[in-house]
Amino acid sequence: MAPFISRRLRKGAATTAVAAAAMAALTASQAPGVVSTDHGDRNQEQRAGEPAPDDTPIDGGSSYHTDLPPLVTPDKPGSSTDLPGLPGGSSIKPEAGIPASVLAAYEKAEAALRESNPGCNLPWQLLAAIGKVESGQARGGNVDAGGTTVSPILGPVLDGNGFALIKDTDGGAYDGDSAHDRAVGPMQFIPSTWASWGRDGNGDGKKDPNNIYDAALAAGSYLCAGGRDLSVKAHLDRAILGYNHSQEYLNTVLSWFEYYKRGTHEVPDGAGVLPANGGSGGGSGSGNKGSGKDGGKGKDQGKGEEENAHTLPKPSDENGNSTPTPTPKPGSGDETPGSPTPKPPTTPPPGTPSGPGKLTAVGARELSATAGTHFARSPRVKAVDAAGKPVAGARVKYEILGETGARFLGLVRSATVPTGADGTATAPKLLAGEKTGAFTVRATAVGQEVAPVEFAATVKARPVPQADALARLDDKELTAPAGGSFAGPLTVTATNKGKATAGVPVTATMITSAEHPDPADKGPYFLDGAGKPVRTLTALKTDASGQLTLPEIRTGDQTGTFLLRLTTEGGAVLDVELTVTQADAA
Repeated sequence: MAPFISRRLRKGAATTAVAAAAMAALTASQAPGVVSTDHGDRNQEQRAGEPAPDDTPIDGGSSYHTDLPPLVTPDKPGSSTDLPGLPGGSSIKPEAGIPASVLAAYEKAEAALRESNPGCNLPWQLLAAIGKVESGQARGGNVDAGGTTVSPILGPVLDGNGFALIKDTDGGAYDGDSAHDRAVGPMQFIPSTWASWGRDGNGDGKKDPNNIYDAALAAGSYLCAGGRDLSVKAHLDRAILGYNHSQEYLNTVLSWFEYYKRGTHEVPDGAGVLPANGGSGGGSGSGNKGSGKDGGKGKDQGKGEEENAHTLPKPSDENGNSTPTPTPKPGSGDETPGSPTPKPPTTPPPGTPSGPGKLTAVGARELSATAGTHFARSPRVKAVDAAGKPVAGARVKYEILGETGARFLGLVRSATVPTGADGTATAPKLLAGEKTGAFTVRATAVGQEVAPVEFAATVKARPVPQADALARLDDKELTAPAGGSFAGPLTVTATNKGKATAGVPVTATMITSAEHPDPADKGPYFLDGAGKPVRTLTALKTDASGQLTLPEIRTGDQTGTFLLRLTTEGGAVLDVELTVTQADAA
């Protein structure tokens, strides 16, 4: 048995009869004719405070892995029903292994929903089946100690080209795309669905679709919505179809669901079995979902600068070295009957990465971006060995250091990516955030004593919107008696080259005269936040339509004509006359 497989097991098929029944159920789940409508749930009573499922699938109809569990004859040596500790069992199927953090997240979500929604009867194996199909169990358990994926898992761009057309709903915060949405994280939520169904599954006060605990609880909540009882076949089918409305998707998830119900075991994080075509990754970051003649259900997993950053590294040990496939020992019981005993290799197989001896920066080490945007170029390093040759498959960890709002794609502060064939590793897209200032991005070789490479990054303030003209919305004279205030709001519009401009800073000052615009010390005034009279206001900005409505203007006790001047940084000036009359004797 492979040494990395834990001895902690789940319920398995203990007898031939049980195994045969499970296999029959599995085979039936792959047959055509399964219920394919999810409309029946929508008239059922909704749980209080819970958003109702809508017509948009959780994953937006993205592509998915179509690998099926092993279909073998029960009791045949090597069968997936031959689990250790069971009658006649001497082997274990690696496909049944679920990474430790991922398995813990599924079980935690089941326990939470058993308490909050006991009538749903959600089994954790259903979450495992969906997680397998959506992301290959978070890319084989490629998560950190807190359950967050070490690099983003993204579905294809939902731009209507082979997939649904879903325009951007999150400003690119989760998926890095400000034009269209993409499914995000190990359970593949599109941002608009996460906005309604996101949950905090690990109690850290955040709802992160890239965290397996948060994503598993959110997925379970969605599956249980609408008063569903997942022990009822029709409800189960409708819940799965609500995730991705596809008959093939339903059949694939049900196949893994039955497989996991028959028995599974825990494996270390990063040691899970990847889908057949999920090892190299693609633009999606989750591997090319799907298998089969066309390579998957997705026509285009998305291309771009993140391609190398999202490539899945091979399972590795705690030092970051690639985990070799264990060689069965003669007489250990791990050999396949009738097959020759394999001999250990005398030389490393081609392509086995050696540890990098040095990391060097590729391109400039100084990066800058404007607040609220993303950096045009991501940090990039190259790993070479002692002879200066590129090292492929080395793991490079990028970390954001310092007080900053900047984050990598997926809103994470660190991400681990492998080097490509040329020895280079590119960090995920870097989002600037709103906080200005400098910070550092550090690149280190995981498990290797190699000097880190640091990049100096700066977030600059947004350029101040300017206006070359200010105009009142009306020309009504502003007249009021002393001791009162001017009736009606004073609203102005700021324009730049004839176009209304939002966010323009405006200063309002009571002045002595147009010829001598010194600040006045008498006459009309405003009130500050503490209710004290002031004759200058600086914290004013035009709204989204380019308009600004001034706060109430008090007349003061002096009569006469006074002048209010409004100015902008772009050079616009507007003078407004304020006339204060004698107060009514009455």
